[in-house]
Amino acid sequence: MQGGSEVKTSLKVKRYNPEDDDKGTYFEEFTVDMEEYNTVLDALIAVREYEDESLAVRCSCRGSICGSCGIRVNGSGALACKTKILSVAPNEETITVEPMGNMPVLRDLVTDMTPFWDKLRGVEPWLQVDGPEPESEYVASADAMTHLNGVMSCIMCGVCVSDCTSLEVFDQFLGPAALAKAYRFVADPRDAADLSRLGALNEPGGIWDCTRCMACVQVCPKGVAPMDRIMKLRDAAIEAGFDNTPGARHAEVFTEIIKQDGHLDETMLTLGTIGMFNIGRMMSLVPIAFRALVHGKLPLMYPFTHVSQGVTQIRKIFDHVEAKK
Repeated sequence: MQGGSEVKTSLKVKRYNPEDDDKGTYFEEFTVDMEEYNTVLDALIAVREYEDESLAVRCSCRGSICGSCGIRVNGSGALACKTKILSVAPNEETITVEPMGNMPVLRDLVTDMTPFWDKLRGVEPWLQVDGPEPESEYVASADAMTHLNGVMSCIMCGVCVSDCTSLEVFDQFLGPAALAKAYRFVADPRDAADLSRLGALNEPGGIWDCTRCMACVQVCPKGVAPMDRIMKLRDAAIEAGFDNTPGARHAEVFTEIIKQDGHLDETMLTLGTIGMFNIGRMMSLVPIAFRALVHGKLPLMYPFTHVSQGVTQIRKIFDHVEAKK
């Protein structure tokens, strides 16, 4: 290779061959000489070409356009073709490479994207219009479409889904990619199905199951910021009248508690979200509350309302935001 300084690149690759199930998954290390401008994908291709031709890795454009080469690098989702070796191993550290998470592994670094596409289809990612078709085209203002430029940059790589912590514990969650795509149509002025879309997204597995961990925002290679889109969908759902759900009540009660006391009272937040008279649901949470209490994660209720110092300033912030609205 010519044109740059040579970098000795060590890769610790997670392997899996379905034809050898007895072996299961394991890590195998490779070392290849690369140039300082090379990417992790370049290194993987070098391993496949010169070290082990059985290594399975998916790629196509090599230019951050097709989204084929989604993997995990050092524990975080990434596009292999966009990840420079020097950015993850500046001092020639070993780079750990694994297949994407939250998806079945077909072989080595290649995952089955079927669940990803199924969830995407579930949000009906196409324009739904009302009334007669126009004679020429559906016209949208430049401002409206400019607003959507960010979310329309999604290349369907699945990296955000790979690192979604909600999907790790609840596989029925639609996931950040599908919800960001749903926002793209809810926010499109030409779409006439906002109400039905928001109603469907308000169900379990939809917008309220995001934990706001920001992992999808951090790993997205195109700056789509899926979590931000999910938060916008929540606002739109509440404004559309879908406000009698645990998720909507959680947001409202959370805000009221902070505004009133200047700090978060998790016990009152739980009561307000679930409803004090929902005895069955409250009883189901007792084991969780007990484990949290044992580990010091459940604050004891004060005998009287505890108000934080500086709460006046906090209330002024709320008043300022509400006035701007």
